[in-house]
Amino acid sequence: MRISCFLSAQFDPSASAVDGIDGVLAQAAAAEAAGFHAVYLGHHYLARSAFVQPIPLAGYLARATSRVRIGFGVLLAPLLNPVALAEDLASLDVLSGGRLTVGIGAGYRKRETTAFGVAWDDRLRRLREYVPTLRSLWNGETVDLAGSWGEVPGASLALRPVQPGGPPLWIGAFAEPAIRRAARLDAPWLIGPKGNDAELARLLGIYRADLVERGFALDREYPMTREAYLGDSYAAAVAAVRPHLQRQYAGYKSWDDAQSLDLDRYLAEDCLVGSADEIVDKLRRWETDLGITEVSLRHQFVGAGQDEAMEQLARFGAEVIARVDPAPTAREVSR
Repeated sequence: MRISCFLSAQFDPSASAVDGIDGVLAQAAAAEAAGFHAVYLGHHYLARSAFVQPIPLAGYLARATSRVRIGFGVLLAPLLNPVALAEDLASLDVLSGGRLTVGIGAGYRKRETTAFGVAWDDRLRRLREYVPTLRSLWNGETVDLAGSWGEVPGASLALRPVQPGGPPLWIGAFAEPAIRRAARLDAPWLIGPKGNDAELARLLGIYRADLVERGFALDREYPMTREAYLGDSYAAAVAAVRPHLQRQYAGYKSWDDAQSLDLDRYLAEDCLVGSADEIVDKLRRWETDLGITEVSLRHQFVGAGQDEAMEQLARFGAEVIARVDPAPTAREVSR
């Protein structure tokens, strides 16, 4: 199983974003040194925190790293023009030497869609249209494009991605209809941070059944994001991470369309929290029982200190990755 990490590039508006980005770059370097497979970035507009936009930041990270993959988990693709998106992502794949992974999603905040003039239902239609559009353009095809965003007859890209066919394209989804949509588009489902083992097994069963029904291969990536914290024991890890999650989700409640959370249940069932042995056991269970191929860890929390984040990266590398994914560098070179 591959272990990756989610980098948080959102900061207190009263703090220095320049200093914050220096911290993100340091975390990316630490993740690479610790053996993480990839680093991922999120995407929002009009956030309460100072949110550094992921596409330019990914280019910055491409220059600052040499091995780890760089990805999005997820980009709010329906808010963007598909031609610009295809060109920007092809450029990032070139800048990173073919290390880009692209997760996209429909989004859940009406404030964002309204700001871009995208009707709420149109965001789903755009997501369905953008996946084949991106694939065709990255494959070097000439296509006639038309949608609510505009019209381009005979569109093609002179700049091609390094990766044949373009970067891997995943779809982030929480609800069953969105998961079925990912299957219809033959795209790996990027599983979000919420959902216990029983719920994930049910939804993965639906996703895989839909793939089979459409004649698509089951042998593919099954990536997942989880909030994580490594301590000397489960109790110690929960005590350390609980204040961070309480603060983080209290902040989310101030957003439009915020989602509720039972924190005690979430920590016990959904999160990757505990001692190294407990975390490794849970990762192996997800791999064996659910077929998960990659887990991206979210252990940088809004308001948490840089030293704590760096310590978590080092500990996960030494105590977890060394046991579940012991030779990431060799694997990457052999690809």
